Amino acid sequence: MLEYKEKKYVDMLISRYPQLKVCEQSVIEAYIVMKESYEHDGKLLIAGNGGSAADSEHIAGELMKRFKIPRAVTSEFAHRLKKIDLVRGKNLAHNLERGLMAIPLVAHEALSTAYINDVDGNGVFAQQLFGFGRLGDVFLGISTSGNSENILSASVVARAIGIKIVGLTGANGGELAEVADVVIKVPETETYMVQELHLPVYHCLCLMLEEHFFGV
Repeated sequence: MLEYKEKKYVDMLISRYPQLKVCEQSVIEAYIVMKESYEHDGKLLIAGNGGSAADSEHIAGELMKRFKIPRAVTSEFAHRLKKIDLVRGKNLAHNLERGLMAIPLVAHEALSTAYINDVDGNGVFAQQLFGFGRLGDVFLGISTSGNSENILSASVVARAIGIKIVGLTGANGGELAEVADVVIKVPETETYMVQELHLPVYHCLCLMLEEHFFGV
């Protein structure tokens, strides 16, 4: 059951994008999976190809710093910073923002290109998930078709580790819908139209998470 402060963002999403009403329950379920992971010191690992790779970075950017709500460090941590270096510490205490750990698996060019070149292009996200992932984390796989081979390979590794899988796809869902714990299937099938609906969905998820962990 969502609190009002979280549910209001789902209501706003459906109000602005009525076609996403069909995704309402899956958005809520995906949020709960992510929230529970963060509550137990987990993290979000995100991957996609092309425009979905850009979305992966975008999501991490919204979670690792403020989206809408200020996220000042605790007074205890601020004190520790100032004790170490009065000038720099004071500046850091004022400017640092608490984050929700999110790692875009598309962002490590040296690692990913080396693995693609030396080993296996389809395993590039699987390798990173194997290296970064831990039991209790969440893998967010973004695939407009739901059939991206490198996302599906990463999903196999996620299952083996015990990482829950959230899929963000188009209307068909593809194979990702069959292996994900939760899949959000936006009601479009053409790639760019799917991507246009992915953005408000993940903005909603980020707003809900921020509200839960940093709202008053």
